[in-house]
Amino acid sequence: MKIIKSTLVAGLISLLTAFSSYAEKVKIGDPGWTGATAIANLLAAVVNDKMGGEAELVPGNNTAIYAAIERGKGEIDVHPDIWLPNQEAYTNDLVPKGALKLSSKPYEGNQGYCVTQDFAKKMNITSIFDLGRPEVVKAMDSDGNGKGEFWIGADGWASANVNEIKVRDYKLLDAGIEPIRAAEAVKNARVLDSIKKGEGYAFYCYKPHAIWGMADVVMLEEPKHDPAKYKMVQPKADPDWKKKSYVASKDALKQIQIGWATSLEKQSPAIVEFFNNFQLTADDVSSMAYAISVEKKDPAAVAKAWMDANKSTVDGWLGL
Repeated sequence: MKIIKSTLVAGLISLLTAFSSYAEKVKIGDPGWTGATAIANLLAAVVNDKMGGEAELVPGNNTAIYAAIERGKGEIDVHPDIWLPNQEAYTNDLVPKGALKLSSKPYEGNQGYCVTQDFAKKMNITSIFDLGRPEVVKAMDSDGNGKGEFWIGADGWASANVNEIKVRDYKLLDAGIEPIRAAEAVKNARVLDSIKKGEGYAFYCYKPHAIWGMADVVMLEEPKHDPAKYKMVQPKADPDWKKKSYVASKDALKQIQIGWATSLEKQSPAIVEFFNNFQLTADDVSSMAYAISVEKKDPAAVAKAWMDANKSTVDGWLGL
């Protein structure tokens, strides 16, 4: 009798183990900017709550996320917010290699440079070139070092590299502008602080983003996008990237989508099918980013609230 009971218990354990291991799994990178965090949490919520799978969020900058995807060992399987052409240095390498698959359902993004409405009116600023006027540089010098602070992005962002070149090629370095790299949360706090103190501050900005709900800001005019004046070489492509780059026109509108390791297609085909159907709008991302950045809500809770409010959209992603 004991032998029979032991056999039954062993069989049940084996069955439960097999069932548990059958659940599809995915590790989703979170590169840190608020929109990407919102999307990463939404992807995870759908996998965990609607599909019965297992999704884990893994923080890391672009370089770390793409390197993990290229290795295809399941360290990180997904990049939730790929901005193109900003990140082409990565995608043009990994897609032809067959390591990365891009979604065919992007949303549109716009990026440029912003100041607050009050500062723009006070200093008569409408163009990126107005930031180089001596009185504007002085108004943006909060630490007294004689240079006006200009946030260009966070470490590891391809866009921050572009912005560094633009600041140079728009002749703003020569005018006394100081490019600042820092976490986006630091920038958001600095924008709000500059408003309270009546100080000037310029920063890289883009849509979708929570900043448009956080403060009254205005995107400055730039020369119209001109491919002949937009030659960007990323550090990954060439160590001499600064000398070989020249960027003196506005960025083209961006195509933004998710991307995943092709190794995931065999490991978790149902999750990949969901990814193929997944699509958001810029307004969707902005609303979630606002809830996270401004209302200080937990990103996981924001994702679940969005799912509850958009059940038919989520069902459509899952073919229900």
